[in-house]
Amino acid sequence: MLSAFRSALATPDLRKKILFTLMIVAVYRVGAVTPAPGVSYPNVQACQAQAEDQNIFSLLNLFSGGALLQLSVFATGIMPYITASIIVQLLTVVIPRFEELKKEGQAGQGKLTQYTRYLTIGLAILQATGVVALADRNQLFVGCEVPVLPDDSVYSLALTVLTMTAGTAVMMWLGELITERGVGNGMSLLIFLNIAARIPEEGANILSSAGGLTFFFVCVLGLAIIASVVFVEQGQRRIPVQYAKRMVGRRMYGGTSTYLPIKVNQAGVIPVIFASSLLYLPDLLGQLIGDPNEASGWQQFIQTYLTDQSSWVHILLYFSMIIFFTYFYITITFNVDDRAEEMKKFGGFIPGIRPGRPTAEYLGFVLNRITLPGSIYLGIVAILPNFFLSMTGSQQGGGAQNFPFGGTAVLIMVGVALHTVKQIESQLMQRNYEGFLR
Repeated sequence: MLSAFRSALATPDLRKKILFTLMIVAVYRVGAVTPAPGVSYPNVQACQAQAEDQNIFSLLNLFSGGALLQLSVFATGIMPYITASIIVQLLTVVIPRFEELKKEGQAGQGKLTQYTRYLTIGLAILQATGVVALADRNQLFVGCEVPVLPDDSVYSLALTVLTMTAGTAVMMWLGELITERGVGNGMSLLIFLNIAARIPEEGANILSSAGGLTFFFVCVLGLAIIASVVFVEQGQRRIPVQYAKRMVGRRMYGGTSTYLPIKVNQAGVIPVIFASSLLYLPDLLGQLIGDPNEASGWQQFIQTYLTDQSSWVHILLYFSMIIFFTYFYITITFNVDDRAEEMKKFGGFIPGIRPGRPTAEYLGFVLNRITLPGSIYLGIVAILPNFFLSMTGSQQGGGAQNFPFGGTAVLIMVGVALHTVKQIESQLMQRNYEGFLR
């Protein structure tokens, strides 16, 4: 692997892409620690030390690399773009116009990307307004009475919201620059960096609260989890596809054998994000519309059974929702009828299966069979940190979602790392170098 890295850096154009990506990463990290205008950074630091519990915002803080609870320029993080991308992707099934754009190729995809950008800005405004409102009401840092926004005038708050929204737009632009001129998918790399930036702090918390032996055990466990996730993420079912020979003009096409790969984890990390967001929503709404000093009966029920990540009700509900959203998302994104029609259009067929409707039914059967172990795998990885909360003392200030080697974090990091390494490897293979993965 070291020789492969040396070969990558020795290739001039690939070296430029890697250095350009690192430069964008440095610019991004500077923005992630730069406070937004109107924010008292010393008070924010004091509130972070005094806050009792940040579990409700741990997922958003994870995706922002800690920028959310620092109220920095990039406090809203990349979550508005992720949400907008998911919404546009789901709307392609509902809105016929979006489905037509998807089938138009690069031109249609460009228009969908533009719609995603507009929706991202709108969602960023809503999220930034919510963050500023919570910070102004002293509900972003529970248990802290120090004002993090000393000037609560309308002009100052509007300027803070505008700056955070502009920060999301800049993050989106930086991600697109990495995709076009750097290495890997820009948005995915930014999410990877946000999560990786939290690992040293979380590791230090475990070391100080649980001791060296537990820290060593967590590191060994983390390596085992990462190895298991890599193994499953690489797993796929290859359905053989045969293309018949056909004449186009004076040339003959087809007559080749290939395969249709169906991954064990076809849905990626999207079901985990959906389930986490829905579980956080009741508590978030309760904080926005309820009295922070008086907890009603339903608020106590939510905090006891839904917010408490060590509760068996929370664990079982979380696991069930992940399985449901895995089937839901795969059903929407992987249309077996369209795949069967494309194969029939280009003269392809599965040996032993007739083209058309029988092929679609066979693909649906295989997809349902392979989705079950994939959804169970996602659920186990996502709920695994909940069983180690008491051992590591991580109940406060982050909870299971910020556990360094489990749940959403390891799924995203492993997926992005594998995709980036494969992209560098493919460019090395074009130049007759050996890649990272042999």
